[in-house]
Amino acid sequence: MKRQYFGDSKDSFKWDYLDHLTRSLRLPMLQIGWMMTPDDSTSDGKTSPEQFPAREGTLELCKSLRRLREPSLVRQLPSLSDNRYDALLDSWPGHFNNRERNEYFCEFSCKHDQALFLDHDNGFEPEKNYNEKHVRYQEVRDTLSQASPRSVITIFQHHRRKNFVEDYARINERLDFGYSTALFWHSVMFVTVAKSDAIRALVRQSNSSYAESHPVKTVG
Repeated sequence: MKRQYFGDSKDSFKWDYLDHLTRSLRLPMLQIGWMMTPDDSTSDGKTSPEQFPAREGTLELCKSLRRLREPSLVRQLPSLSDNRYDALLDSWPGHFNNRERNEYFCEFSCKHDQALFLDHDNGFEPEKNYNEKHVRYQEVRDTLSQASPRSVITIFQHHRRKNFVEDYARINERLDFGYSTALFWHSVMFVTVAKSDAIRALVRQSNSSYAESHPVKTVG
C-alpha cells in the first residue's frame, strides 16, 4: 500500500466492502496489515472515491484520507458506518521489505475472532519472483493456521494479465489450504480465506449480499 493511493476509487471499494464483511460476519475486529511501500512518480491513486458507489460514511473517510494521507483515520470506519467493531492497524514502524517479512507477519495477533486484511500493492506472489509488493502463499497459510476458527484473511489482488475468474482459479489452486472465495470490481479483487467451509459459506453469503447493491461480481 502507498499513501498516494489513500482515498481513491479503489480505496472507496476497499473500505466499503471490508466494513460490510466485518459487520455481516459479526466479527469484533478488523485488523489491517498495510504492508506500506514508498510512493512513486506515477499518476496512480488519483481517481475520485465517488467512482465507486460506496456508502456516505466510507466516502467521508476516503476524502479525509486523500486530504491528510494519515493511516490512523481508518480507525474511524466503524463509527462512520455506525458499526460495532474495532479497527486495529499494524504497528510496523517503516516500509515493508523482503528482508523483514518474517518479523512483519509475527506482529499480527490472530487468536481473537477478526477479519485480517493484507493491503499490499499488487497481491499474491506471481509464478516466479516476488517482492515487497506481494504476499506469499506460505505467509497466508502460516497466519491462517494461528487464527481463531471464525477469523478470515482477506487479500488485496490487483488485476494481472488474465481476467479475474481465471486468476482466482489459479490463486485457489496455489493456496492448497483453507477455503477461499472472492469478489471483484474494475481492476481490484478481494480474496477471502477461511479455516472451514462453514465460514466460507458465510463469506459467500456476505459477498452475494454486497453484490446485490454494488457493481461487483463474485467468484469461487
